Order: sequence, then structure tokens, then C-alpha cells
Amino acid sequence: MTTARTGAGRATPRGRRAARSTGDDRETAILATAERLLEQRAFADISIDDLARGAGISRPTFYFYFPSKDAVLLTLLDRVTEEADAVAGDVLVRLAEDPRARWRELIHRFHETFGAHRALVLACAQVRGTNAEVRRLWAAVLERWVQAIEAAIEAERRRGAAPDGISARDLAIALNSMNERVWYATFAGDGPAVAESDVVDVLLDLWLAGIYRDTTPPAST
Repeated sequence: MTTARTGAGRATPRGRRAARSTGDDRETAILATAERLLEQRAFADISIDDLARGAGISRPTFYFYFPSKDAVLLTLLDRVTEEADAVAGDVLVRLAEDPRARWRELIHRFHETFGAHRALVLACAQVRGTNAEVRRLWAAVLERWVQAIEAAIEAERRRGAAPDGISARDLAIALNSMNERVWYATFAGDGPAVAESDVVDVLLDLWLAGIYRDTTPPAST
């Protein structure tokens, strides 16, 4: 998704050190260990000793890279949302070419990205109620995506492809929130849940119906 990661829309997690070197093997090892352990147990059951041992470093060395295990989670979340932005690319810019295909492409790319990191996604969703930093970061990310979808809906309305209706912002909020909940249920098996093989197309039809009042929107004229 082509969005700026600056200003109000850019999340700057607090309570963690600025990244040292992107090529730092130890930092990478800590992050990889955290994501691997999240596939095996709840975030609350992972200790700093677990992270340090898995990364092949001592506990004091861990603190040279991160001030807490919460900071590790925040860094992972920040990286995954940046990855989602990158894979979305310029899909929304090309929306008028073929709205159905482009919306599906966007939803599919997000599904692939978050599905590849589902343990992290589920952990962040589970701790968000008690972790203010995770909550603030996710709220900033969602705001950025809402603004991008809002702008795309307004562009579709201006070119006559989508009808006027409820505010584009409210619609964008509802659609993003729906995706969040549906994906959580699918990834967690938190029934009732949409089967993973169907989830992209189910979400797509709901997005098209919400934006165009039709599941076959007109292409560019």
C-alpha cells in the first residue's frame, strides 16, 4: 500500500532502543528466536532467558540490544507492518485498471504477509489489551491503512465507479476492522472462522459490496 510512514501516521514505539545495525546478527537472532518461540507458546510464557539462550547470547548481552521482551515484540510487529506496506506496493494507484483484480491483489498480499507471521499476529492481538505500546503501534498502523483506503474509495467515487454513500473514512475503518477480526479468527481457529482457502475471496466480495454496492465494479473507461 502506497502510504507515507511519517508524521502522525508513523508509529514510533517507545521503550526500545533505536535499531543498531540492520545487519547485526545478534539482533536478528533474537528476533528470529522470538518468532520461533511464539509458534510454540504464548508470549507471556517466553522469558528473556529463553530469548537470549535461543540467540546464543547471555542475558546481559540481550539488554545491549533490547530493553525488554516487549521491545522485541514491538520490533517484530513494526517490521511485519513495514513488510505489508512494501508488498502492497502501488496496487491502489493502479486500482482503476481493474478494481476487482486490484482489490483482490491487495487483500491477497496482506493475507500472505500476515499469514506468514501468524504467530506474531496472534500474540500481538492477545497482548494488545494489556500492552499500551503494542496498542499504540497497531492503532497508528491501522490509521495509516485507513487513510490509504479512504483515499482510494474517494478516488473511485470521483471517477464514477463507486456510488456516494456513508463517509469514505467510516467505510475504510469498517473494512479494515473486518479484515482484522476475520483474519484473527482464521489464523487462530477461533470459530466460527472462515476457511483459510476461502478467506481472501470472502473478504473481497464484502469489500466490493461495501465500496461499489456490487461485486463486479466497472473497470477503467
